[in-house]
Amino acid sequence: MNSKKIPVILDTDIGLDIDDTWALGFLLKCPELDVKLITTSSDNTPLKAKLVAKFLEAVGRTDIPIGIGPPENRKKGWLYPWVKDYEMSRYPGMVHESGMQVLCSTIIYSPEPVTLISIGPLGTVAGALKINPKITENSRFIGMHGSIYNGYWGSNKPQREYNVKKNIEACRDVFHAEWEKTITPLDTCRDIVLSGEFLDRIMTCDNTVVKLIKENYDIWKKKIIPKLIMTKKNQTSILFDTVAIYLSFSEELLNIEELKIEVTDCGLTQISEKGNLIRCATSWKDIQIFKEILVDRLTN
Repeated sequence: MNSKKIPVILDTDIGLDIDDTWALGFLLKCPELDVKLITTSSDNTPLKAKLVAKFLEAVGRTDIPIGIGPPENRKKGWLYPWVKDYEMSRYPGMVHESGMQVLCSTIIYSPEPVTLISIGPLGTVAGALKINPKITENSRFIGMHGSIYNGYWGSNKPQREYNVKKNIEACRDVFHAEWEKTITPLDTCRDIVLSGEFLDRIMTCDNTVVKLIKENYDIWKKKIIPKLIMTKKNQTSILFDTVAIYLSFSEELLNIEELKIEVTDCGLTQISEKGNLIRCATSWKDIQIFKEILVDRLTN
């Protein structure tokens, strides 16, 4: 690993599935990364910015600016109870009303190439590309998107992955842009579930980052529809987005395939000669070591 820190931007749709919250905690615990900005995407982006702000304030990282992506609706989301009494005006750091503009300026004026990590639908990123297509010249893209060979819940067939199907046109725009693109599709990120000793270490840890994750996790578990519940007793839900954070500083534990990927009209990400060249993390070399890294860093 390079000893020099990697400048990164996180674009997140935090507030629906809980894995974004785990990924945010993991991001802040990675010494390889220098977080320059966090932007929000999809649905009620101002509310999502509140979730980010409260988390950053609690862990003492208000040096990180927040950019609010284009709002799509006023849905409260499952994690609203955690921020219902939090006023954005109290956040002592910088908050930018136009997440797309600040995303562009952060990349364009960075003295070093920026790694843009996206763990949600791509409306904010695609919007930034429209404002300034030249951001691709000083950045690379890493995303949690798609399904190449395998789908959700152990399926051995590709399926429509949420971050893609939620905004198909935005995903096409980002995949078509001329920058280096690396994704963790469901093929690899669907397997990140903590149980046994890993879960015990999380549950007995009381550092601030883990405490905040557990607070949000408890709210999330009560909000999800029982028939769609994604957790089993004595294990976490699937922590999809944490793999994208890892890919921003290392690929050592994953097998990467360079594939031409086309986003179909229904939101599938299929291999096609008409597609765009994307580096896809399609299988694990050692998933247990990844889980060890994740838990070690969160609980340290």
